[in-house]
Amino acid sequence: MQTTRLLKIAAVSASAMLLVAACGGSSGSSSSGASGSASEGAAAPETPGGAAFAGPVGEGEGQVNVLAWPGYVENGTTDPAVDWVSGFEKETGCKVNVKTFGTSDEAVKLVQGGGWDVVSASGDATLRLIYGDNVQPLNADLVPNYADVFEDLKLQSFNSVNGVPFGVPHGRGANLLMWNTDKVTTPLDSWAVTFDADSPYKGAVTAYDSPIFIADAAVYLMATQPELGITDPYSLDKTQFDAAIALLEQQKELVGEYWSDYTKAIQAFNSGTTAVGTSWQVIANLAKAEGGKIEAVKAKEGATGWSDTWMITKDTPNINCAYKWVNHIVSPEANAAVAEWFGEAPANAKSCELTADKDHCATFHAGEADYWTDVYYWNTPTTACLDGRTDVQCIPYSEWGTAWSALRS
Repeated sequence: MQTTRLLKIAAVSASAMLLVAACGGSSGSSSSGASGSASEGAAAPETPGGAAFAGPVGEGEGQVNVLAWPGYVENGTTDPAVDWVSGFEKETGCKVNVKTFGTSDEAVKLVQGGGWDVVSASGDATLRLIYGDNVQPLNADLVPNYADVFEDLKLQSFNSVNGVPFGVPHGRGANLLMWNTDKVTTPLDSWAVTFDADSPYKGAVTAYDSPIFIADAAVYLMATQPELGITDPYSLDKTQFDAAIALLEQQKELVGEYWSDYTKAIQAFNSGTTAVGTSWQVIANLAKAEGGKIEAVKAKEGATGWSDTWMITKDTPNINCAYKWVNHIVSPEANAAVAEWFGEAPANAKSCELTADKDHCATFHAGEADYWTDVYYWNTPTTACLDGRTDVQCIPYSEWGTAWSALRS
């Protein structure tokens, strides 16, 4: 059943990516940073977003307009057995109108265009939405299920400001080192084979096609060139940033294919076209489900990762339904269903008792706090250094996009 669900969600995701491409969007997380907030290059204001909704949560307004990654809002259309929307609608009277997006850039642009109440935002979009004054602070007291969210997902630098939460954590995953065991016969534990100029897998390395991948190079440099002083891979001054770009230029000679559509990544790994590279746990699971000879680990240098956050838009007219939705989607039952369907670690600790696959949370390291200590969740680089430095300016996301485009040209 789990294999079937994963294969179906892969197909849905692929369709969404094709739709984005047809509409002129980019694949992956982002491209140029053009949809970043006006304050991307400025110091962060002290209290973005205004005051949180005071509550109490009352009767629903009749609908909630939701922007989501594919697979996060399922009403039985994709699979009749997969539905955590219909019960919510019946219980609350809030009809869920959902639009899926394929990239973080697309999500930011849609929110900025208005007409949406909640969005499932990845860490490379959240600060753009916060400092763009597009979303509002969360009154966690109005979200009872927030109490059961793993503590190390709350009040992260990408989903809070000055100790104020701007949404409800949804789930998380690490970006893994993966290889085809027919091509790589010795187990790996280091990103070195994907970055070092003398890698034996030249031409068969893969990397994620997005400006946010610059952070992956920074993670490797944190471990191998400590003299650079990198402590946060999303907080790079010019010297640090230039070192990361130089490493990526070196890696470019090794890369056979950059990926953004993970269904294509699966095909490349299973065919042997790709021998080794950056991957996700869901890719490893799907590849193995299709008979691929695949292994994947979190590299010893650490890794980037992602944790999505359900955020409420600044001027939603459906505030009651919005709060009902974010509480529902992180409930033990719904969060377990989403995590298992999509392939990620759930955010709600109680979800682990409810997954159909009793090993799901172990597979995705849901409750292993130590596992996540060297996983650096996607964040939005700004000139105000996220690592707390005030004596230098850091390179903002827009310049990450420019540099990535130049690298890939």
